[in-house]
Amino acid sequence: MHDLAARLRGLPPSLGPVRLIGVDGHAGSGKSTFAARLAHALGGAPVFHLDDIASHERLFAWTGRLTAQVIEPLGRGESASYTPYDWRARVFGAPCPLPPAPVVLVEGVGAGRRALRPHLARLLWMELPPTEAWRRGRLRDGPEQREFWDGWVAAERAHFAADPSRPHADLLVLRDQEGYEVLPGPGAAPATDRNVTEREGPSAMW
Repeated sequence: MHDLAARLRGLPPSLGPVRLIGVDGHAGSGKSTFAARLAHALGGAPVFHLDDIASHERLFAWTGRLTAQVIEPLGRGESASYTPYDWRARVFGAPCPLPPAPVVLVEGVGAGRRALRPHLARLLWMELPPTEAWRRGRLRDGPEQREFWDGWVAAERAHFAADPSRPHADLLVLRDQEGYEVLPGPGAAPATDRNVTEREGPSAMW
């Protein structure tokens, strides 16, 4: 965990003074849990959740809001301010600050989308097949969210068909009973991060 964090801190800034790290993968693949643990290893790095910028009406059509509220301010070295979406009340809430920290994590389905990739220092992909990820997500959210999940799966399939993230991932994150394993991704440059295949015990990451 701390080795991966050190590698990310050592990267050159990718967005103003910020090293923006994307954590993408299918819904239910464990992005939020992984990002929280990585943020802790980074000493409390801010985590921006794409669920806060999306909405029922715009599951994936949030690039404009993300650019205006987050990308442009951070690129100027200023604190961003975004209005998080309340998925139960279906309204956007009060503004929340997002400081231009040395490392900022952005996690969610579409974190590696075409419009966002130029601003990322690294793109991490949670390596879990979609059917298994969606099964876990449905189990997590319960039967009351069944209708939402039916619509979500169709929307996610369409999104990744048009704008895939995994082919551009620098690192692949695998989770098993022993913890995490981080491997070079299909988008990694030659000889880049080629020694990140080591691992430790539970909740370890490299």
